[in-house]
Amino acid sequence: MKHSQAHLLAYSYDATANFQAMPDLVLSPRNTEEVAEIVKFCAKEQIPIVPRGSGTNLAAGTVPSRGGVVLLFNNMSEILELDQENLTITTQPGAITQDVSIYVEKNGLFYPPDPSSMKISTIGGNVSENSGGLRGLKYGVTKDYVKALTIVTPDGEVMKIGGKLAKDVAGYDLLSLLVGSEGTLGVITEITLKLIPLPVAKKTGIAYFNSLEEAAKTVSAIIANRIIPVTLEFMDKGTIGAVEDFMEIGLPREAEAMLLMEQDGSEKQVEEDIQKMIAIAKENGATSAILAASEEESDVLKTGRRAALSALSRKRPTTILEDATVPRSEIAKMVKAIQEIALKYDVQISTFGHAGDGNLHPTCLTDVRDKEEMERVEKALDEIFQVAIDLGGTITGEHGVGEMKSPYLEWKLGASGMALMRNIKQSIDPKNIMNPGKIFAKETKKRLVIHGGN
Repeated sequence: MKHSQAHLLAYSYDATANFQAMPDLVLSPRNTEEVAEIVKFCAKEQIPIVPRGSGTNLAAGTVPSRGGVVLLFNNMSEILELDQENLTITTQPGAITQDVSIYVEKNGLFYPPDPSSMKISTIGGNVSENSGGLRGLKYGVTKDYVKALTIVTPDGEVMKIGGKLAKDVAGYDLLSLLVGSEGTLGVITEITLKLIPLPVAKKTGIAYFNSLEEAAKTVSAIIANRIIPVTLEFMDKGTIGAVEDFMEIGLPREAEAMLLMEQDGSEKQVEEDIQKMIAIAKENGATSAILAASEEESDVLKTGRRAALSALSRKRPTTILEDATVPRSEIAKMVKAIQEIALKYDVQISTFGHAGDGNLHPTCLTDVRDKEEMERVEKALDEIFQVAIDLGGTITGEHGVGEMKSPYLEWKLGASGMALMRNIKQSIDPKNIMNPGKIFAKETKKRLVIHGGN
C-alpha cells in the first residue's frame, strides 16, 4: 500500500507542541484478527507499531518517533454490547468517548470519565492514557471503570483480561498494568467498561475571586467540609479572558479566578451541597458566588471550561499544556508557585484545571520559533514539575508520560522504580516494537534544587 506524503504527514504529530516524526505506513484494521496479523508481521521484521486514537495526546505519546506503522482504529469504532444486567458496556477502541456517554445516558446509565477532548477522543486512547476529566474528583478516572480488555500482545497473540466481575484477585493485576501503558505493552482491541446509575439531579455553582489564593483556599475548604463535588474546576484570569474572547458567554474579565462547582445525586443532597459550597466560597473572599440560573447556563459554563485549551491556543503560535498534580491540600501553594515561576522566567502562563483533585494545567503561550524564549519556557516547566514533586505531587495526573515527559519520570519514580518498569517492558516486549521511545527517556534531566520555601 502506498501513501502520499500528505497522508503520512497527517499522522506524524499529535496535540503536543514541537514533536513530529513521519510514519512509514498507516494501517486501519477492521478487527482483532487483522491487528494480530499486523503485529505478527511487525514482530518478525522488528517494525515499530504506534497505536493511535484521535491524536489528542498531549505528551507526544502517539508521535511515531521511530517511524514504523501507525495503527488507526476508525474501522473499529462500534459499541458492541450494553449489558443492563451486569451494568457494563463493551466497545471497540475507536468508539468516541462522548458517543459512548450519550448512548448509556439514553438508557438511564452513566459513564463518568469525561476528558475535555471527549467529543473527539476515543475510548481506546482514554484507556491507553488513563484519562481523567472534569468529573474525576467524585467519580475517579478511566482505570476505575475498565472491567475487561482484549489485547494483542507484542508477539501477535490475542489475550483476554478481566471480565464482568465485581471481584477478581486471580494473579497479578494485569488489567491495571495495561490501563495507562500508552501502547507500550500491546494493542487494545476491545474494552468492557463499568457503568453506574444515572444521578437523578445535578446543580452548578459559579464563584469569582480577586485572587488565585482565595480560589485555591476555597477548594481546600470545600474538601475539608467533607463535600466531594462531582466537579470543582478552576480558571485564572488569562484563561477566563481567552474563553470569553472565544465564546462570549458573559464571563467577567476583571476576575482573577473562577471556580465552577457542580454536584449530582439526590435532589436534597445536591441542594444542600451546592448551597454550602457557595457559602464557603463567600467566606473565603468570593466577590460573587451564585447558582447557575438554568441547566442551559450550566452546560455553557462547562463547555467554556472544556474549551479553555482551544481558547488559549488562539493567543500565540505555540501552546504547551502541562499537567502538574499535587495533593488537594497543596493547591494554593502550587498556584502561587506557578505565578512566581512565570514572573521569574518572564513567560506567559495561564492556569486552569481540576482543582478539586489537585490536577492543574499550567499552559504556556509561546512561539517555538523564538529559541531564547523557548529556553526560558523549558526552565519554567522544569521548575513547575520539581515544585509539584516537592509538594508530594507528580509530573502528570492524566496526560501520560509519552516522549515529552519521559526525561522527568525518574524524578518521580527514582532509579529503582525506572529499573522495575524497564524490566516489565523488556519481559513483555523484548523486541521493543510497541510504541518505542515513549515513557523511557534516552537521558533523564538533572533534578533541580529549589530554594525559597517551595
